[in-house]
Amino acid sequence: MKALVYHGPGEKTWEEVPDPTIQDANDVIVKIDTTTICGSDLHILKGDVPAVTDGRVLGHEGVGTIVEVGTGVAKFEVGHRVVVNCITTCGTCAYCRVGHPSHCQSAGGVGWLLGHLVDGTQAEYVRIPFGETSLHSIPEGLSDEEVIFVSDIIPTGYEMGVLNGNVQPGNDVVVIGSGPVGLAAMVTAQLKSPRRIIAVDLDDFRLEAARRSFGATHTVNSGHEGWMDEVRALTRHGGADVVMEAVGIPATLEAAFELVRPTGRIANIGVHGAPVTMPIDRLWIENITMTMGLVDAVTAPTLIELIEAGRLNVRPLATHRFGLDDMLEAYDVFGQAGKNSALKVVITS
Repeated sequence: MKALVYHGPGEKTWEEVPDPTIQDANDVIVKIDTTTICGSDLHILKGDVPAVTDGRVLGHEGVGTIVEVGTGVAKFEVGHRVVVNCITTCGTCAYCRVGHPSHCQSAGGVGWLLGHLVDGTQAEYVRIPFGETSLHSIPEGLSDEEVIFVSDIIPTGYEMGVLNGNVQPGNDVVVIGSGPVGLAAMVTAQLKSPRRIIAVDLDDFRLEAARRSFGATHTVNSGHEGWMDEVRALTRHGGADVVMEAVGIPATLEAAFELVRPTGRIANIGVHGAPVTMPIDRLWIENITMTMGLVDAVTAPTLIELIEAGRLNVRPLATHRFGLDDMLEAYDVFGQAGKNSALKVVITS
């Protein structure tokens, strides 16, 4: 089969690799019908994730059709359409049983396997370990494009931003970073009926998308002096009840420390590659709560149900579309998202 293969920092190829095979009774083989590219794939290509070794097939998001099941799989059959969960979960270890499969012990202590520690979804076929608990059925009538983002970024924005941030009705919410994950946090924050959702970014295209399609009530471009005062003026208490950081650099998390109000919450969603200095000498007396972590993606079934019911529309995330054989071009476009006005690319077989 053809697959996108990592060959060290800065090196990737679209090449022939062996087809995946059943290795365990709980395995499921899925033919990939639709996949996409995540920011973490770009981090891997930069060399930021040393656990990813030469020869690894990248990708952890996908929608596909089951073509083979292991002898221990009873829930799914050949021909079922499924969403691939970005987090592999055995469903039985101590962490999985309390809703934290991101630390699945049966998967080796980390639930992010696909495109990381085992071959992933940017390929014609993929082997899914623990298939019964790591795949989700797609309701009749939903297209691939309606559910592909439930693989990763929609649960990430919802769980790491909205739920960890404990967004409540009437809250003022600030989302720093209007990239795909920040937009996912905004669109799912609407489910909690906040008073305001204030999108912050340097890119006017993304800010316009945030307002037009993802629930932002206000937008602020952070490229000018005084932008923090502009944000504060939009809140009731001179600061936000919830600030979500969805970029992953020190400056944006430091901005979150400045924009949260006393007793407020900071939900870190961004993946940080460098230490950040926390002004704990000031924050402790303000009773600030801060959360962070790797997504568990346990809300994926609920999110699919909300999409089916018409309560959640995430299709506007798809701005560019490619065929599977155009994978390298898709990477070029997504890797220069700002230049290309790209949010997410959709890649179909």
